[in-house]
Amino acid sequence: MGGESTTRTAPRSGGASRGPAGSRTGQRLSGLAVALGLVLFLGGFAWGAVVYRPYTVPTSSMAPTIGAGDRVLAQRVDGGDVRRGDVVVFTDKTWVTNAPVVKRVVAVGGDTVASTGGKLTVNGKQIDEPYLADDGLADLQNFPTVTVPKGRLFLLGDERSGSLDSTAHLTDAAKGTVARSAVSARVDAVVWPMNGMLVRPTSFEQLGALSSPGPLRTMVALIVGGGVLVLGGGAYGPIANRLSKRPRTGTGPADAR
Repeated sequence: MGGESTTRTAPRSGGASRGPAGSRTGQRLSGLAVALGLVLFLGGFAWGAVVYRPYTVPTSSMAPTIGAGDRVLAQRVDGGDVRRGDVVVFTDKTWVTNAPVVKRVVAVGGDTVASTGGKLTVNGKQIDEPYLADDGLADLQNFPTVTVPKGRLFLLGDERSGSLDSTAHLTDAAKGTVARSAVSARVDAVVWPMNGMLVRPTSFEQLGALSSPGPLRTMVALIVGGGVLVLGGGAYGPIANRLSKRPRTGTGPADAR
């Protein structure tokens, strides 16, 4: 018989659910990203709280490296790990203060240090100091050669004309030096204003190895990366929901007659 037959095709359905929050796989990945991000974000802050201490420097004796009122982050270190060129935090009661003091280490136990013609020399070598200001405040008053006792440090401020540092205590029994054990931290960065990491002075390399930078950059990367994962994972649901509500264009398969 020449009857007319009609074949209808059912709409095809995709394997993944397209609910308002996206596919199940997407939801799981989103949740995983948020969880991992929280671990990295909180872990970075926790690590930083254990390793670093914040300080506010009240004077300009370390200018231009650190200005008056600047906020710094200093890594907790043992005094035995301090090397030439480090900017350290220490407390020494013989300096007529119980408050933490921030200065730069220029010589360590066994070194000879002096100033001739306003220039710093350590072990007979003139030290280039690019961290100093260019306006004359960097000039050192001449002082005779000091031999730093074992286990002690000779420290200077970067603003030489206004810094009460080792040169102000040369008549003391310790000749202005400070015990390594008095050091509690090494400054890694100026965080307010956001001047960033302190530059390691390479001129001291001729006298020995410099200190390695602390883990601050790694911590910042963990915190930033964790924040990105949390925001990205949290944004997946609203974005998927918005996309699922967009009107679909086109028509389904036509009837075959």
